Amino acid sequence: MVADKSLAVSLGSLDFRNPVVPASGTFGFGTEMSSVYDIDILGGISLKGTTLEPRYGNDCPRIAECPDGMLNSVGLQNPGIDALVEKKAPALRRVFGGVIIANVSGFSVAEYRECCRRVAACDDIDLIEVNVSCPNVHGGGMAFGTSPKSAAEVTAAVKEVAGSKPVFVKLSPNVTDIVAVARACEDAGADGLTLINTILGMRIDLKTRKPVLANRYGGFSGRAVLPIALRMVNQVSHACSIPVMGCGGVASASDVIEMMMAGATVVQVGAENLRNPYACKEIVESLPGTMQSLGIRDIKEIIGTV
Repeated sequence: MVADKSLAVSLGSLDFRNPVVPASGTFGFGTEMSSVYDIDILGGISLKGTTLEPRYGNDCPRIAECPDGMLNSVGLQNPGIDALVEKKAPALRRVFGGVIIANVSGFSVAEYRECCRRVAACDDIDLIEVNVSCPNVHGGGMAFGTSPKSAAEVTAAVKEVAGSKPVFVKLSPNVTDIVAVARACEDAGADGLTLINTILGMRIDLKTRKPVLANRYGGFSGRAVLPIALRMVNQVSHACSIPVMGCGGVASASDVIEMMMAGATVVQVGAENLRNPYACKEIVESLPGTMQSLGIRDIKEIIGTV
């Protein structure tokens, strides 16, 4: 595939052929889609969130539809970190030449650290994305990402073992001041930030008068969250000097451009992949025409212009 140089972007030393990246949890481990279309069209892939030990996830039902979006309470179902570094990432590298992003979660600082130590030793992974939306088992169940102090503690611990791999911290929007959390991660050594993760939500079955999800609450994502994601990306990109990967509600080439204008260098596409498995491919293919219609010669020129 001949890359369109007008679509190329960089995060530090990592070069992306274009800014479009399927978000974690919406594209499996990449290989699942390699027989559907040529995934080398993508700039990168953020792999399914992985924990130290294998997890079955939450009880069903754990998916609920919403207007312009969905709720999920999958509960980080995954095969564990060893399967990621020994099987999943190497298998993807054999069929994909773009940036491979490992999305890592933990239930304690020690778990985050150990996961990232193992990821750092895997040559097939280019970037570590740290999901700080997991419950802090030593902090009463509060997510690490809702506290600047806890988020910084995880960031510092991961950076100690990450070696040369860039560390991006994926921020939760379920906070009063996302800038405070972002700055704490930057001060602790994060190389970049990904935002936003899902917004906590709920659906109720009117006939049974019970929550639709077995876990009661779940993460809301989809087109409806784009304005919230844009606002937070814009706030954080103005407040911090490290690069941002924008995520939340992106479903079209124009959404990608809007997210980049807000301050994102790379844009992740999440729930739209579950509605339309060809979403990322279609976005990449339509980006040049959308750019031309807006008078954009090189996509890098629009980053953070708002």
